[in-house]
Amino acid sequence: MRKALKFMHTIGGIGLTGALVVQLLMLQNMPPVESLPAYATAREQMGLIAQWILFPSLGLVLVSGLLSMAWTDAFHGQGWVWMKLALGVSVFEGTLIAVKGPASQEAARAAQALAGELDPTLLGLTTVSEWKSTLVILGVAVANVVLAVWRPRFGRKQSRATS
Repeated sequence: MRKALKFMHTIGGIGLTGALVVQLLMLQNMPPVESLPAYATAREQMGLIAQWILFPSLGLVLVSGLLSMAWTDAFHGQGWVWMKLALGVSVFEGTLIAVKGPASQEAARAAQALAGELDPTLLGLTTVSEWKSTLVILGVAVANVVLAVWRPRFGRKQSRATS
């Protein structure tokens, strides 16, 4: 069971970081709003990536990580595991608020603009903040991986008894 959870956690982490990198690349190379059909298509693709890759990968990482914490007794007293939990929750909240939400909203707004129901000048106003937020979330996700590999010892230093 432990190896299966580790495998699921690793696969989820790969999907999560990969989807975040793709979101960054798409934001960096976003067609101008003046080219509305291309912009709407790119935003729709970003929404699909968030819906079908980013969010399921994030769920897999969180669920497998929590199950691994519960299943493995050795993790219960480790400070780095609790730090990973806190960072994981931060990535979850940040992804919902700053990546998936804006990607889905902007895709819907671009579709409305393409249908003539919304003024196209209202599009693309959040691209810079989306890029920065996604970069921060990616940084926290990478820090979480580094924490798992490094496994620092948090807590009091034990002094050696001198003879």
